[in-house]
Amino acid sequence: MKLYYFIVNKLSGSGRALKIWYRIKNLLQENQIDFDVFITERPHHATELVKEIIQKKDVKAIIAVGGDGTVHEIINGLVGSKIPLGIIPAGSGNDFCRGMGIPLQYERALERVLKGEQKIIDVGNINNKFFATIVGIGFDGQVAQQTNQSQNKKILNLAGMGSISYIVNVLKVLFYYKPTNIDLEIDQKLAKHQNVWLIAIANSPFYAGGMMICPNAKNDDQLFDICIVKEISRWQLLRIFPSVFKGKHVTHPSVTILKAKQLKIMSNPPMTAHGDGEIIGETPFKIMISPSTLFVL
Repeated sequence: MKLYYFIVNKLSGSGRALKIWYRIKNLLQENQIDFDVFITERPHHATELVKEIIQKKDVKAIIAVGGDGTVHEIINGLVGSKIPLGIIPAGSGNDFCRGMGIPLQYERALERVLKGEQKIIDVGNINNKFFATIVGIGFDGQVAQQTNQSQNKKILNLAGMGSISYIVNVLKVLFYYKPTNIDLEIDQKLAKHQNVWLIAIANSPFYAGGMMICPNAKNDDQLFDICIVKEISRWQLLRIFPSVFKGKHVTHPSVTILKAKQLKIMSNPPMTAHGDGEIIGETPFKIMISPSTLFVL
């Protein structure tokens, strides 16, 4: 007998994931579907749980109940196995689900999981950590750090408006962040860039609750889309910021879009990075694509 193993991040969406799980549990029991469940208790617990679960012989799929951070932790235990990943979106951003076309309503997301159709996708690797959607470095990483630490994220999550927290913190960080000079090696070609605000390395178009930082990124083309924003004033950056929601910022002269399989980033002073909204660390970074690595329901 094969089981669906659910991993529930009780903190996702400021507690919304746990409420959604109880509803999902009722649906599974009503339909006599075999499952087991684990509730995460601490950071990185989901990764530990996955490593234990994949040793079992009765695993049909591992299902994340949470947001992009939960998916991030799970893939860091799951990549390399052929066990498929399902997602019931219950976070503040749910950008992986947006990129995969997974419904944001839990009943429909569960239907998709139970249908059992799989897609194999690429994932990214930054300093030996996997990510599913986007790595943001510089201004972007600083905003993610501020957002993860802020009280307003919790409050807005409870109101179902988690992505607004990111916008609030963009405005905060904008007033103190200083752009940086970087050395960027893309597919073995080295270039220097001056006054860089941010670099986004995308395996998916969306981050921060629906912003299309790299609107043409695909998770099955074995390439990253890379967005570099540089040599732009604070006020110009603020003016073009709303256009990110529709991916229209890419036409601005201070925005460069590239494609690559791997890159290295060095900077002084160091730049902070997030992967899937989770803080990864500071430069230097080595980032590469891991093609056709993850099975997703």
